[in-house]
Amino acid sequence: MLDTRSQSKKPPVGNNMKFVKVAAPLALFCALGVSPAFAVCNISDAKLEEAVLKSPELRKPENRYLVHDLRTLRDAAFVLWTYGLHDDCERVLANIRQLIAAPSMAKLAGNDEDLADEQLAAGEPKQHEGGGIQGNRDAPDARPLINLDDLGPGLRVDEIVGSEVRSSDDKIVGEVRNVVIGTKDRWDYAVVASGGFFIAGRDSIVVPLRYLQVNEERTSFYLRISSADVKAVPLMPDQKYLWLADEAWRAKNDAIFQKLIPDPVRSGTPSVPQANTDSK
Repeated sequence: MLDTRSQSKKPPVGNNMKFVKVAAPLALFCALGVSPAFAVCNISDAKLEEAVLKSPELRKPENRYLVHDLRTLRDAAFVLWTYGLHDDCERVLANIRQLIAAPSMAKLAGNDEDLADEQLAAGEPKQHEGGGIQGNRDAPDARPLINLDDLGPGLRVDEIVGSEVRSSDDKIVGEVRNVVIGTKDRWDYAVVASGGFFIAGRDSIVVPLRYLQVNEERTSFYLRISSADVKAVPLMPDQKYLWLADEAWRAKNDAIFQKLIPDPVRSGTPSVPQANTDSK
């Protein structure tokens, strides 16, 4: 006789999957000591993207950085929500709503540059200071560096901004703070903050992207010049990027790289002719 006691009904496979999808987040929040009612801080309530779309004020060029900062605050609110810090998450959302309602508040921020440097210095990775920490290019299993033009798939901006930059002799130069693309002559640049400073423009250099290589993991970018040669590269002259229209400064800056190493051939773009050629 068949024993039916062990044949309890099982929910369909689809229901099992739904249960797993719901149970996993619940388990995480329970492990953090958070009540299952974790929708208290609803980040979508801030309606940031809707505000950016509909507000002529937020779409003004001078408020571009404000919108970037608002999105950063929204990301911070999400992190707080993830860890169950709902009250703090709500406070950040309140700040977002306040700035959306009155974008002009951004102009009331303090302009004490020394104080700003002191505050921002806390976020500077200490290992970047001094530029002398040796890397791991000498490791037996180190793979060859890759030219940016040879990458597949292509490089995303978020993969390069914030990444460390090393010299050809594998010493820290700094960190990528910004990328400039689409210039008329097709020279794209990485702004590399060096010397332990956090703000791009305060001891930063402008590196043509064609002179950068990257390791296979895309965790470190490398100049094609040595740490000694880096000292010959002029500092970025202004934070407002007026140097982009200063053809004389750009030519001087680019010529330093061209002089130190032959101009790499870029896909679809011929090399810039070298000044010193052998006469026949």
